[in-house]
Amino acid sequence: MAASIATSAGFSLSAGKQYLHAGIGRVSYNVRVPTLKGTRTGALLRPGLAQSQRLGLSASRRCRVVCSASDEPDKAPTDWVAVAKEMQEKAQKKLEESGKKIADGRKEEISYVSPQERMRDMEQEAAGSFELANPSSMELFSPSKINVFLRIIRRRDDGFHELASLFHVIDFGDMIKFSKTPTARDCLTTNMKGVPVDETNLIMKAFKLFREKTGSEQHFWVHLKKSVPAGAGLGGGSGNGATALWAANQMCGTNIDDKTLQLWSGELGSDCPVFFSLGAAYCTGRGEIVEDLETPVLSLETPMLLVKPNLFCSTPAIFKALDLDSRSTEDPLELLRRLKDSGKPTQELTVNDLEQPAFANLPVLKSLKQRLLAEGRKKYDAVWMSGSGSTIVCWGSADAPNFLYDEDDWEDAVIQPARLLVRKPGQWYQPYNEASISGRGDVDKYGEGLTGMDWLEQAGFTENP
Repeated sequence: MAASIATSAGFSLSAGKQYLHAGIGRVSYNVRVPTLKGTRTGALLRPGLAQSQRLGLSASRRCRVVCSASDEPDKAPTDWVAVAKEMQEKAQKKLEESGKKIADGRKEEISYVSPQERMRDMEQEAAGSFELANPSSMELFSPSKINVFLRIIRRRDDGFHELASLFHVIDFGDMIKFSKTPTARDCLTTNMKGVPVDETNLIMKAFKLFREKTGSEQHFWVHLKKSVPAGAGLGGGSGNGATALWAANQMCGTNIDDKTLQLWSGELGSDCPVFFSLGAAYCTGRGEIVEDLETPVLSLETPMLLVKPNLFCSTPAIFKALDLDSRSTEDPLELLRRLKDSGKPTQELTVNDLEQPAFANLPVLKSLKQRLLAEGRKKYDAVWMSGSGSTIVCWGSADAPNFLYDEDDWEDAVIQPARLLVRKPGQWYQPYNEASISGRGDVDKYGEGLTGMDWLEQAGFTENP
């Protein structure tokens, strides 16, 4: 059975049948496993082409770790536990030194006495990894958001728009794995086609911003398991950037408070600061001025349905097409007050000034909203578009009308149940269940349900005698 282990020093080990596979950052290791009868050379593993591309490996950045034991059985140690404990500190130091040398492209051989005992020690260490002040790896939920109402106040001289909106974080989101890397650059991989993995991604921008603000030189390896589609009006990319900024702060132990992180995140994008609220916020300015609503305005228990057709809405294009004369005249503070009083959104209160330009550019989006209103009349309290689109929010039920499944026009639509989500101070958001990260997009099944050689074969490793 395969086991995956993370340590506070930033290393991971995966145990297969008669071998260990170890990684430091983006470095691959080959291991020979000893027994009491001597050193048995197990399967020596080398990254295949697909795995090398995924990890960014090159031949000069490979390392062999040799676990040696006596070739004579009668001279082999009998108290493996005592030997392993004695070697643990020395081995850990060598691993750390190796990680630094690997970053410079040099090879290193490391000697172990008992990798089995070392694995057990590291399992115990991994079990408490999230108790550490600055863990070397973590996996976080990256939520998205909806706009319950969105008023555009005016067009500013700098080209941006002044807005007033009730934002709320929701439990539909992505999963992101973070690890420290000894290399001098960040590395991002993802499961979804079309998602940029270069410096234009908000995750990468968040790391750069963090280093600029704190003076840290730490870099990160990240895998983004994406479910929230782009061009949806749900702020999925903004949530990724905010989550990365929070993770960097935790992993580096810099202890920057949430209010400061919220202020910094405004440099990443207008939607990022809301994720540093406790979940519900009244936002003004470009969206970066956040008034945290400590008591949620709406029920956290009420389900909703998100329907995102296979249409992409460009936020700049939608704002550019906005006709200021066609805006609502509702006072946003009055909308907020009425929502607090009623405890639930109604059709009259879910005003979105960006529906007009979005529907003008994408008439099918307007038709979808009208049809959801008509067929969900007995189920939904309100139906409206979130942000700049193209997601339609149906509040009051997670049940989808049959036409979304029966008609070919909606075959590629994301149809996602969701609920409002909050967090506690000092903690990040947690999804309610696996449905929060399901989606109906290109979801990665990499390595799920596989162990041993089956996992390695799918991961792209080749076996060398």
